[in-house]
Amino acid sequence: MQIVSQLLFFAALAAAVFFFSRRAAGIRRNILLGRDIDLTDQPGRRWNNLLLLAFGQKKMFRNPLVAVLHFFVYAGFVIINLEILEIMIDGLAGTHRIFAPVLGPVYPVLIGCFEILAVLVAVSCAIFLIRRNILKLKRFISHDLDGWPRSDANYILITEIVLMLLFLTMNTADGVLQSRGAAHYTETGSFWVTGMFQPLFEGFSDSTLVGIERGAWWLHILGILAFLNYLPWSKHLHIILAFPNAYFARLEPNGKMENMPAIQQEVLYAMQPELAPTDTSAAEVPKFGAKDVHDLTWKNLLDAFSCTECGRCSAACPATQTGKALSPRLIMMKTRDRAEAAGRGEADKTLLRDYITEEELRACTSCGACVQECPVSINPLDIIFQMRRHLVMEESSAPQEWTLMFSNIENNMAPWKSSPDERDAWIHA
Repeated sequence: MQIVSQLLFFAALAAAVFFFSRRAAGIRRNILLGRDIDLTDQPGRRWNNLLLLAFGQKKMFRNPLVAVLHFFVYAGFVIINLEILEIMIDGLAGTHRIFAPVLGPVYPVLIGCFEILAVLVAVSCAIFLIRRNILKLKRFISHDLDGWPRSDANYILITEIVLMLLFLTMNTADGVLQSRGAAHYTETGSFWVTGMFQPLFEGFSDSTLVGIERGAWWLHILGILAFLNYLPWSKHLHIILAFPNAYFARLEPNGKMENMPAIQQEVLYAMQPELAPTDTSAAEVPKFGAKDVHDLTWKNLLDAFSCTECGRCSAACPATQTGKALSPRLIMMKTRDRAEAAGRGEADKTLLRDYITEEELRACTSCGACVQECPVSINPLDIIFQMRRHLVMEESSAPQEWTLMFSNIENNMAPWKSSPDERDAWIHA
Protein backbone atom coordinates (compact mmCIF):
# COMPACT_ATOMS: atom_id res chain seq x y z
CA MET A 1 0.00 0.00 0.00
CA GLN A 2 2.90 2.32 0.81
CA ILE A 3 4.36 1.96 -2.69
CA VAL A 4 0.98 2.94 -4.18
CA SER A 5 0.98 6.09 -2.06
CA GLN A 6 4.49 6.95 -3.21
CA LEU A 7 3.60 6.42 -6.86
CA LEU A 8 0.49 8.59 -6.54
CA PHE A 9 2.51 11.32 -4.88
CA PHE A 10 5.18 11.16 -7.58
CA ALA A 11 2.52 11.37 -10.29
CA ALA A 12 0.87 14.41 -8.65
CA LEU A 13 4.22 16.15 -8.17
CA ALA A 14 5.36 15.44 -11.73
CA ALA A 15 2.07 16.68 -13.20
CA ALA A 16 2.22 19.87 -11.12
CA VAL A 17 5.81 20.61 -12.14
CA PHE A 18 5.04 19.88 -15.81
CA PHE A 19 2.01 22.16 -16.04
CA PHE A 20 3.68 24.92 -14.02
CA SER A 21 6.79 24.79 -16.23
CA ARG A 22 4.70 24.93 -19.39
CA ARG A 23 2.78 27.96 -18.14
CA ALA A 24 5.98 29.65 -16.94
CA ALA A 25 7.50 29.15 -20.41
CA GLY A 26 4.41 30.75 -21.96
CA ILE A 27 4.66 33.78 -19.68
CA ARG A 28 8.34 34.14 -20.50
CA ARG A 29 7.51 33.98 -24.21
CA ASN A 30 4.82 36.65 -23.80
CA ILE A 31 7.17 38.97 -21.90
CA LEU A 32 9.84 38.57 -24.57
CA LEU A 33 7.39 39.74 -27.23
CA GLY A 34 8.56 43.22 -26.22
CA ARG A 35 11.60 44.83 -27.80
CA ASP A 36 14.95 44.44 -26.12
CA ILE A 37 16.32 46.92 -23.60
CA ASP A 38 19.50 46.77 -21.54
CA LEU A 39 18.81 47.05 -17.80
CA THR A 40 22.04 45.59 -16.43
CA ASP A 41 23.68 48.87 -15.38
CA GLN A 42 24.34 49.86 -11.75
CA PRO A 43 24.00 46.36 -10.27
CA GLY A 44 24.57 47.69 -6.75
CA ARG A 45 21.48 49.90 -6.88
CA ARG A 46 19.50 47.11 -8.48
CA TRP A 47 20.34 44.63 -5.73
CA ASN A 48 19.44 47.32 -3.21
CA ASN A 49 16.02 47.68 -4.85
CA LEU A 50 15.55 43.93 -4.80
CA LEU A 51 16.31 43.72 -1.08
CA LEU A 52 14.31 46.79 -0.01
CA LEU A 53 11.30 46.66 -2.35
CA ALA A 54 10.79 42.93 -2.95
CA PHE A 55 12.14 41.27 0.18
CA GLY A 56 11.72 44.19 2.59
CA GLN A 57 8.45 45.48 1.06
CA LYS A 58 9.60 49.02 1.81
CA LYS A 59 6.73 50.82 0.07
CA MET A 60 4.11 48.73 1.85
CA PHE A 61 5.14 50.20 5.20
CA ARG A 62 3.62 53.56 4.36
CA ASN A 63 0.54 51.94 5.89
CA PRO A 64 2.09 50.08 8.86
CA LEU A 65 -0.93 47.94 9.83
CA VAL A 66 -1.57 46.65 6.31
CA ALA A 67 2.17 46.21 5.79
CA VAL A 68 2.52 44.03 8.90
CA LEU A 69 -0.44 41.86 7.86
CA HIS A 70 0.94 41.54 4.35
CA PHE A 71 4.35 40.70 5.76
CA PHE A 72 2.82 37.87 7.79
CA VAL A 73 1.30 36.41 4.63
CA TYR A 74 4.53 36.92 2.72
CA ALA A 75 6.72 35.42 5.46
CA GLY A 76 4.29 32.54 5.82
CA PHE A 77 4.46 31.85 2.10
CA VAL A 78 8.27 31.83 2.09
CA ILE A 79 9.05 30.23 5.46
CA ILE A 80 6.23 27.73 5.91
CA ASN A 81 6.97 26.38 2.45
CA LEU A 82 10.31 25.18 3.81
CA GLU A 83 8.16 22.59 5.54
CA ILE A 84 6.98 21.52 2.08
CA LEU A 85 10.50 20.18 1.45
CA GLU A 86 10.02 17.65 4.23
CA ILE A 87 6.56 16.72 2.96
CA MET A 88 7.91 16.13 -0.54
CA ILE A 89 10.75 13.93 0.72
CA ASP A 90 8.32 12.00 2.91
CA GLY A 91 5.92 11.60 0.01
CA LEU A 92 8.57 10.30 -2.37
CA ALA A 93 10.48 8.16 0.15
CA GLY A 94 7.49 6.87 2.11
CA THR A 95 8.87 8.27 5.38
CA HIS A 96 7.23 10.43 8.06
CA ARG A 97 8.81 13.61 9.46
CA ILE A 98 12.20 12.63 8.10
CA PHE A 99 13.89 15.77 9.50
CA ALA A 100 12.83 15.11 13.11
CA PRO A 101 15.66 12.66 13.99
CA VAL A 102 18.19 14.86 12.19
CA LEU A 103 17.25 18.15 13.86
CA GLY A 104 16.47 16.66 17.28
CA PRO A 105 15.21 19.25 19.82
CA VAL A 106 15.36 22.00 17.17
CA TYR A 107 12.62 20.30 15.15
CA PRO A 108 9.61 21.01 17.44
CA VAL A 109 10.81 24.61 17.84
CA LEU A 110 10.93 24.98 14.06
CA ILE A 111 7.47 23.45 13.60
CA GLY A 112 6.19 25.61 16.46
CA CYS A 113 7.38 28.74 14.62
CA PHE A 114 5.69 27.46 11.46
CA GLU A 115 2.45 26.99 13.37
CA ILE A 116 2.54 30.54 14.75
CA LEU A 117 3.12 31.82 11.24
CA ALA A 118 0.24 29.67 9.97
CA VAL A 119 -2.11 31.29 12.49
CA LEU A 120 -0.87 34.78 11.55
CA VAL A 121 -1.34 34.00 7.84
CA ALA A 122 -4.90 32.75 8.41
CA VAL A 123 -5.81 35.78 10.54
CA SER A 124 -4.24 38.22 8.07
CA CYS A 125 -6.06 36.63 5.13
CA ALA A 126 -9.34 36.80 7.05
CA ILE A 127 -8.78 40.53 7.70
CA PHE A 128 -7.99 41.08 4.01
CA LEU A 129 -11.25 39.30 3.10
CA ILE A 130 -13.14 41.61 5.47
CA ARG A 131 -11.46 44.68 3.94
CA ARG A 132 -12.42 43.57 0.44
CA ASN A 133 -15.93 42.24 0.98
CA ILE A 134 -17.37 43.88 4.11
CA LEU A 135 -15.55 47.19 4.56
CA LYS A 136 -15.34 47.44 0.75
CA LEU A 137 -12.45 49.85 0.45
CA LYS A 138 -12.88 52.07 -2.58
CA ARG A 139 -9.96 50.69 -4.59
CA PHE A 140 -11.30 47.14 -4.14
CA ILE A 141 -14.81 47.88 -5.42
CA SER A 142 -13.68 49.79 -8.51
CA HIS A 143 -15.13 48.66 -11.83
CA ASP A 144 -11.54 47.83 -12.84
CA LEU A 145 -11.99 44.61 -10.90
CA ASP A 146 -15.43 43.60 -12.15
CA GLY A 147 -15.67 39.89 -12.91
CA TRP A 148 -12.76 37.53 -12.58
CA PRO A 149 -10.18 39.92 -10.98
CA ARG A 150 -12.37 40.46 -7.91
CA SER A 151 -13.12 36.75 -7.53
CA ASP A 152 -9.47 35.86 -8.07
CA ALA A 153 -8.35 37.77 -4.97
CA ASN A 154 -11.04 36.15 -2.82
CA TYR A 155 -10.23 32.65 -4.07
CA ILE A 156 -6.57 33.08 -3.19
CA LEU A 157 -7.26 34.40 0.31
CA ILE A 158 -9.72 31.60 1.05
CA THR A 159 -7.30 29.00 -0.31
CA GLU A 160 -4.50 30.28 1.91
CA ILE A 161 -6.73 30.08 4.99
CA VAL A 162 -7.77 26.51 4.12
CA LEU A 163 -4.14 25.45 3.55
CA MET A 164 -3.09 26.84 6.93
CA LEU A 165 -6.01 25.11 8.70
CA LEU A 166 -5.10 21.80 7.03
CA PHE A 167 -1.50 22.21 8.22
CA LEU A 168 -2.68 22.83 11.80
CA THR A 169 -5.19 19.95 11.67
CA MET A 170 -2.48 17.58 10.42
CA ASN A 171 -0.15 18.56 13.26
CA THR A 172 -2.87 18.25 15.90
CA ALA A 173 -3.77 14.68 14.89
CA ASP A 174 -0.07 13.85 14.53
CA GLY A 175 0.62 15.09 18.05
CA VAL A 176 -2.08 12.87 19.57
CA LEU A 177 -0.79 9.84 17.64
CA GLN A 178 2.73 10.58 18.88
CA SER A 179 1.54 10.70 22.47
CA ARG A 180 -0.10 7.28 22.02
CA GLY A 181 3.06 5.76 20.56
CA ALA A 182 1.38 4.94 17.26
CA ALA A 183 3.57 3.18 14.69
CA HIS A 184 5.48 5.40 12.22
CA TYR A 185 4.65 8.60 14.20
CA THR A 186 8.03 9.80 15.46
CA GLU A 187 8.01 11.33 18.93
CA THR A 188 8.90 15.03 18.61
CA GLY A 189 7.17 16.53 21.62
CA SER A 190 4.16 18.82 21.73
CA PHE A 191 3.98 21.62 19.19
CA TRP A 192 3.38 25.20 20.34
CA VAL A 193 -0.04 25.89 18.81
CA THR A 194 -1.60 22.53 17.98
CA GLY A 195 -0.50 21.10 21.31
CA MET A 196 -3.25 23.22 22.89
CA PHE A 197 -5.91 21.64 20.68
CA GLN A 198 -4.93 18.00 21.13
CA PRO A 199 -7.59 17.39 23.82
CA LEU A 200 -10.23 17.97 21.13
CA PHE A 201 -8.93 14.88 19.30
CA GLU A 202 -8.37 12.63 22.31
CA GLY A 203 -11.76 10.93 21.91
CA PHE A 204 -10.95 9.61 18.42
CA SER A 205 -9.58 6.14 17.78
CA ASP A 206 -6.11 5.65 16.33
CA SER A 207 -7.50 4.66 12.94
CA THR A 208 -9.69 7.78 12.82
CA LEU A 209 -6.74 9.98 13.79
CA VAL A 210 -4.56 8.39 11.13
CA GLY A 211 -7.34 9.08 8.60
CA ILE A 212 -7.55 12.73 9.73
CA GLU A 213 -3.78 13.19 9.70
CA ARG A 214 -3.28 11.49 6.32
CA GLY A 215 -6.29 13.24 4.82
CA ALA A 216 -5.06 16.66 5.97
CA TRP A 217 -1.53 15.78 4.76
CA TRP A 218 -2.75 14.86 1.27
CA LEU A 219 -5.15 17.80 0.98
CA HIS A 220 -2.43 20.18 2.19
CA ILE A 221 0.19 19.08 -0.32
CA LEU A 222 -2.27 18.67 -3.21
CA GLY A 223 -3.66 22.11 -2.38
CA ILE A 224 -0.15 23.58 -2.55
CA LEU A 225 0.53 21.87 -5.89
CA ALA A 226 -2.80 23.18 -7.20
CA PHE A 227 -1.93 26.65 -5.85
CA LEU A 228 1.41 26.43 -7.67
CA ASN A 229 -0.43 25.98 -10.96
CA TYR A 230 -3.11 28.54 -10.19
CA LEU A 231 -0.47 31.16 -9.39
CA PRO A 232 0.67 31.85 -12.99
CA TRP A 233 -2.93 32.47 -14.07
CA SER A 234 -3.61 34.80 -11.16
CA LYS A 235 -2.69 38.31 -10.08
CA HIS A 236 -0.67 36.58 -7.36
CA LEU A 237 2.00 35.86 -9.95
CA HIS A 238 3.61 38.94 -8.38
CA ILE A 239 4.75 36.62 -5.56
CA ILE A 240 7.35 35.39 -8.05
CA LEU A 241 7.79 38.27 -10.53
CA ALA A 242 8.09 41.03 -7.92
CA PHE A 243 11.73 40.05 -7.41
CA PRO A 244 13.00 40.40 -11.01
CA ASN A 245 10.72 43.40 -11.49
CA ALA A 246 12.28 45.20 -8.53
CA TYR A 247 15.78 44.36 -9.77
CA PHE A 248 15.11 45.70 -13.27
CA ALA A 249 13.24 48.77 -12.04
CA ARG A 250 13.88 52.14 -13.68
CA LEU A 251 16.72 53.93 -11.89
CA GLU A 252 16.25 57.39 -13.40
CA PRO A 253 14.05 59.97 -11.62
CA ASN A 254 10.35 59.26 -12.17
CA GLY A 255 9.75 62.48 -14.08
CA LYS A 256 12.60 62.02 -16.53
CA MET A 257 11.38 61.22 -20.04
CA GLU A 258 13.29 58.87 -22.33
CA ASN A 259 14.43 60.71 -25.43
CA MET A 260 14.73 59.01 -28.80
CA PRO A 261 18.34 59.08 -30.07
CA ALA A 262 17.15 59.12 -33.71
CA ILE A 263 15.15 62.31 -33.09
CA GLN A 264 18.01 63.94 -31.19
CA GLN A 265 20.30 63.13 -34.12
CA GLU A 266 17.90 64.71 -36.63
CA VAL A 267 17.68 67.87 -34.52
CA LEU A 268 21.47 68.01 -34.40
CA TYR A 269 21.66 67.64 -38.19
CA ALA A 270 19.09 70.44 -38.61
CA MET A 271 21.22 72.75 -36.46
CA GLN A 272 24.54 71.59 -37.95
CA PRO A 273 23.85 70.36 -41.51
CA GLU A 274 27.53 69.78 -42.16
CA LEU A 275 27.38 66.79 -39.77
CA ALA A 276 24.58 65.06 -41.67
CA PRO A 277 25.60 61.93 -43.60
CA THR A 278 25.45 62.23 -47.36
CA ASP A 279 24.27 58.65 -47.98
CA THR A 280 20.97 58.01 -46.21
CA SER A 281 19.69 55.22 -48.45
CA ALA A 282 20.49 52.50 -45.91
CA ALA A 283 19.26 54.44 -42.89
CA GLU A 284 16.50 52.66 -41.02
CA VAL A 285 13.38 54.73 -40.44
CA PRO A 286 12.82 54.78 -36.68
CA LYS A 287 9.50 53.72 -35.19
CA PHE A 288 8.05 56.32 -32.89
CA GLY A 289 6.25 55.14 -29.77
CA ALA A 290 4.17 52.00 -29.30
CA LYS A 291 0.99 50.82 -30.96
CA ASP A 292 1.06 47.21 -29.79
CA VAL A 293 2.87 45.09 -27.21
CA HIS A 294 5.64 44.28 -29.70
CA ASP A 295 6.58 47.98 -29.68
CA LEU A 296 6.84 48.11 -25.89
CA THR A 297 9.93 46.86 -24.07
CA TRP A 298 10.11 43.48 -22.34
CA LYS A 299 10.30 45.43 -19.06
CA ASN A 300 6.91 47.03 -19.80
CA LEU A 301 5.46 43.56 -20.29
CA LEU A 302 7.20 42.25 -17.16
CA ASP A 303 5.50 45.13 -15.34
CA ALA A 304 2.14 44.02 -16.69
CA PHE A 305 2.58 40.42 -15.53
CA SER A 306 3.92 41.60 -12.14
CA CYS A 307 0.87 43.77 -11.42
CA THR A 308 -0.75 42.94 -8.08
CA GLU A 309 -3.98 44.74 -9.05
CA CYS A 310 -3.89 46.35 -5.60
CA GLY A 311 -5.10 49.68 -7.01
CA ARG A 312 -2.69 51.90 -5.11
CA CYS A 313 -1.68 53.48 -8.42
CA SER A 314 -5.26 54.34 -9.35
CA ALA A 315 -6.04 55.53 -5.82
CA ALA A 316 -3.19 58.05 -6.16
CA CYS A 317 -3.95 59.04 -9.76
CA PRO A 318 -5.55 62.53 -10.02
CA ALA A 319 -7.16 61.61 -13.34
CA THR A 320 -8.82 58.51 -11.87
CA GLN A 321 -9.95 60.34 -8.76
CA THR A 322 -11.61 63.12 -10.78
CA GLY A 323 -13.64 60.71 -12.88
CA LYS A 324 -11.50 60.59 -16.02
CA ALA A 325 -11.36 57.43 -18.13
CA LEU A 326 -7.79 56.66 -17.06
CA SER A 327 -6.94 53.99 -14.47
CA PRO A 328 -3.24 53.05 -14.26
CA ARG A 329 -4.20 49.66 -12.82
CA LEU A 330 -6.42 48.98 -15.83
CA ILE A 331 -3.61 50.06 -18.19
CA MET A 332 -1.44 47.28 -16.75
CA MET A 333 -4.26 44.71 -16.80
CA LYS A 334 -5.11 45.51 -20.42
CA THR A 335 -1.44 45.35 -21.43
CA ARG A 336 -1.17 41.91 -19.85
CA ASP A 337 -4.36 40.75 -21.57
CA ARG A 338 -3.08 41.94 -24.93
CA ALA A 339 0.31 40.25 -24.38
CA GLU A 340 -1.52 36.98 -23.64
CA ALA A 341 -3.60 37.36 -26.81
CA ALA A 342 -0.55 38.24 -28.91
CA GLY A 343 1.26 35.23 -27.47
CA ARG A 344 -1.59 33.05 -28.76
CA GLY A 345 -1.06 34.53 -32.22
CA GLU A 346 -4.04 36.91 -32.31
CA ALA A 347 -2.90 39.57 -34.78
CA ASP A 348 -6.22 41.17 -35.69
CA LYS A 349 -6.15 43.60 -32.77
CA THR A 350 -3.66 46.04 -31.24
CA LEU A 351 -3.10 47.39 -27.76
CA LEU A 352 -3.96 50.90 -28.92
CA ARG A 353 -7.72 51.39 -29.37
CA ASP A 354 -8.70 47.69 -29.14
CA TYR A 355 -7.58 47.54 -25.50
CA ILE A 356 -6.54 51.06 -24.45
CA THR A 357 -8.37 54.11 -25.78
CA GLU A 358 -6.99 57.48 -26.75
CA GLU A 359 -9.19 59.04 -24.08
CA GLU A 360 -7.43 57.04 -21.38
CA LEU A 361 -3.99 58.01 -22.64
CA ARG A 362 -4.78 61.71 -22.92
CA ALA A 363 -6.24 61.87 -19.42
CA CYS A 364 -2.82 61.20 -17.90
CA THR A 365 -1.23 64.26 -16.26
CA SER A 366 2.26 62.66 -16.27
CA CYS A 367 2.57 63.35 -12.54
CA GLY A 368 4.17 59.97 -11.77
CA ALA A 369 2.01 59.25 -8.70
CA CYS A 370 1.25 55.75 -10.01
CA VAL A 371 4.96 54.91 -10.25
CA GLN A 372 5.64 56.34 -6.81
CA GLU A 373 2.88 54.33 -5.14
CA CYS A 374 3.44 50.92 -6.73
CA PRO A 375 4.90 48.51 -4.13
CA VAL A 376 6.63 46.37 -6.79
CA SER A 377 8.10 49.16 -8.98
CA ILE A 378 5.66 48.96 -11.90
CA ASN A 379 5.71 51.91 -14.30
CA PRO A 380 2.36 52.48 -16.07
CA LEU A 381 3.55 55.97 -17.05
CA ASP A 382 6.17 54.60 -19.43
CA ILE A 383 3.54 52.62 -21.36
CA ILE A 384 1.30 55.69 -21.54
CA PHE A 385 4.19 57.87 -22.77
CA GLN A 386 5.12 55.42 -25.51
CA MET A 387 1.55 55.08 -26.75
CA ARG A 388 1.00 58.85 -26.73
CA ARG A 389 4.27 59.25 -28.62
CA HIS A 390 2.91 56.90 -31.30
CA LEU A 391 -0.34 58.87 -31.56
CA VAL A 392 1.41 62.19 -31.98
CA MET A 393 4.46 61.25 -34.02
CA GLU A 394 3.14 58.38 -36.14
CA GLU A 395 -0.53 59.29 -36.56
CA SER A 396 -0.43 63.06 -35.98
CA SER A 397 -3.33 62.49 -33.62
CA ALA A 398 -3.56 65.03 -30.84
CA PRO A 399 -6.25 67.27 -29.32
CA GLN A 400 -6.58 70.70 -30.88
CA GLU A 401 -5.09 72.34 -27.78
CA TRP A 402 -1.99 70.17 -28.05
CA THR A 403 -1.61 70.87 -31.77
CA LEU A 404 -1.77 74.62 -31.10
CA MET A 405 0.86 74.29 -28.41
CA PHE A 406 3.13 72.26 -30.73
CA SER A 407 2.79 74.91 -33.42
CA ASN A 408 3.60 77.71 -30.99
CA ILE A 409 6.68 75.91 -29.72
CA GLU A 410 7.85 75.35 -33.28
CA ASN A 411 7.26 78.93 -34.41
CA ASN A 412 7.61 80.97 -31.23
CA MET A 413 9.86 78.73 -29.10
CA ALA A 414 7.23 78.83 -26.33
CA PRO A 415 3.70 77.41 -25.78
CA TRP A 416 2.13 80.86 -26.24
CA LYS A 417 0.95 82.55 -29.44
CA SER A 418 2.97 85.74 -28.97
CA SER A 419 6.35 85.99 -30.64
CA PRO A 420 9.51 86.22 -28.51
CA ASP A 421 9.75 89.95 -29.29
CA GLU A 422 6.29 90.59 -27.86
CA ARG A 423 6.59 88.38 -24.81
CA ASP A 424 7.21 91.25 -22.38
CA ALA A 425 4.37 93.42 -23.72
CA TRP A 426 2.25 92.67 -20.65
CA ILE A 427 4.69 94.78 -18.57
CA HIS A 428 3.63 97.91 -20.40
CA ALA A 429 -0.04 97.09 -20.57
